[in-house]
Amino acid sequence: MCVFCDILKDKKILIHESEYLFSIYDKYPVSEGHVLIIPKRHIKDYFELNNIEKRHLDIEISEVKKILDVAFHPDGYNIGINNGLAAGQTIFHLHIHLIPRYTGDVDDPRGGVRGVIPSKQKY
Repeated sequence: MCVFCDILKDKKILIHESEYLFSIYDKYPVSEGHVLIIPKRHIKDYFELNNIEKRHLDIEISEVKKILDVAFHPDGYNIGINNGLAAGQTIFHLHIHLIPRYTGDVDDPRGGVRGVIPSKQKY
């Protein structure tokens, strides 16, 4: 069974839920407030989302951001998706990382998500 499909059964840990998606705090957060946004439908990656789910994903990101803004007051956000083994995906049920960022959490944040390949982050 899929770990994310199992998590959906435990409504107590949900931060937010909509018809198509649910959100939980990441079990191994990279920052305070790190959230995973997960489709209820078991699909492997972003490219399997249908158009309705894509629209609702955008809404879910915005709704969860509002919650995190109040709870943690971050200075910025990274939004990331690992699609496929070569991109670092380890759980093959689509999940979107909404990662709050805080001034000073790293010495030089320029390049942001480009840091997935460290030698390409700075340009």
